[in-house]
Amino acid sequence: MNPSFDLLRSPWIPCLRTDGTLVELGLRDALVQAHELREIHGESPLVTAALHRLLLAVLHRVFGPDSLGEWGRLWEAGRWDTARLDDYLDRWRDRFDLFHPERPFYQAPDERVKPKPLNRLIHEVASGNNPTLFDHHTEVEGIALSPAQAARVLVTVQAFGLCGTKGPTMQFTDAPWARGVIFLVQGRTLFETLALNLIRPPRDMIGDDPSKDRPAWEMEDPFTPDRAKPYGYLDYLTWQNRRILLLPEGTGGDIIVRKATMAPALRLAPGVLDPMKHYFQDKKRGPLPLLFTAERALWRDSAALFQLRSEGYRPPLAFYWLATLIEEGYLDPSQTRRYLAMGMSSVPGQAKVHFYRSERMPLPLRYLREPALVEGLSEALEMAEGASRQLWGAVRTLATLLLSPEADAQEGRQPDRTELDRLMNQWAVDRFYWSRLELPFRTLVESLPKEKEGALEVWRQVLRQTAWRAFGRVADGLSHDPRALKATVRARGKLAAGLLKVLPES
Repeated sequence: MNPSFDLLRSPWIPCLRTDGTLVELGLRDALVQAHELREIHGESPLVTAALHRLLLAVLHRVFGPDSLGEWGRLWEAGRWDTARLDDYLDRWRDRFDLFHPERPFYQAPDERVKPKPLNRLIHEVASGNNPTLFDHHTEVEGIALSPAQAARVLVTVQAFGLCGTKGPTMQFTDAPWARGVIFLVQGRTLFETLALNLIRPPRDMIGDDPSKDRPAWEMEDPFTPDRAKPYGYLDYLTWQNRRILLLPEGTGGDIIVRKATMAPALRLAPGVLDPMKHYFQDKKRGPLPLLFTAERALWRDSAALFQLRSEGYRPPLAFYWLATLIEEGYLDPSQTRRYLAMGMSSVPGQAKVHFYRSERMPLPLRYLREPALVEGLSEALEMAEGASRQLWGAVRTLATLLLSPEADAQEGRQPDRTELDRLMNQWAVDRFYWSRLELPFRTLVESLPKEKEGALEVWRQVLRQTAWRAFGRVADGLSHDPRALKATVRARGKLAAGLLKVLPES
């Protein structure tokens, strides 16, 4: 059997058409038809992000662009030049065969390792200590993937593979996107999305030798010489963190993949900053990427994404690029775009995933040109944090007096800390409070550029109402005995005074 799967023309990239229907396309058609497609729609946020990474690598290689004017001509054309794409893709067609006998796409053998079930490659299914997040297969049962599914897994693992030890000699390191949130600006079509993220990062950020910079499929050996810093952005976008080899099988005339080999490959230096991540400056550890966490919704950090002139932050480079496009007249500053945030939460230093997440937020372009609007957004978030602290303090008082009614007396007995924490966790007022603010915050982001003071006043009202709702959710469920009544009155008074302090009446 000589299996073959042409990634350029065989359908494997899941896309949404503008009417919302789902279709799988080959890499070539996904680019040629990009102006007729809404977006890429992978089975997980990681797949979606990794497919964008691959398509951007192809576009950078074919079109550059090397200047703002060149980018402008691409943008104004409204679609990718099919002739230029075909000329390049036809030249390298053999390197885009998933099962090529000599150079299978994004793969390389390693004689040190034995074939393992394909589960080991996929974060979404059970493997070792990883929980089963989106699938009910087990490591014992294994899985069988079609070539299209296997191709998506392959591209995703090269972007998001996690560090870990496999045996005494196999020490895997993190792939480029394993840690940190990935940000993409979204357009009305896939063409616009890809074009708006088709940026050139500064050479000193990524590149070590631009003269050698090319995607992995053009290199005679992507792993030689062994290096920790990419030659340039093309090398980085196609960075081969693992030596993976898919092992196809024939069944009933169809090809499936059940097993693969995987070994460590290129190890990325920690100082390489990703253009699609947001970094904040830590005094001791230097720039650190923004992470997804279960306790904190991403929108609470959104003002920092627009801090294009602050030394404490380095937002995604696409946001700087948008600011340039506005200044040069390619984009109307009154427009509202969106940005897409994708990634996973994992245990630091371990190959263990907590969850995957994808969030979409509005992006009024005026935030990228008007620092006063960013200051207003920061003020709104500070209000929300302040109201949260006052709510927590009031509910803590409520719990304290319920457990020890005399705790407010000078020599009164204080409640047991463990019991107090247990009661606070049971009530979960903080979770209730923040979960009710995301939709109003989206409204605030879009209304703030139109009428700043009015939008902030509406936001204050939302915060007051939400804090009181969160408090009432706890207090209304208590009994009406003297102990509970005393605790409720004291806590209610504390919340009223606290909210007046952080959210003064206009």
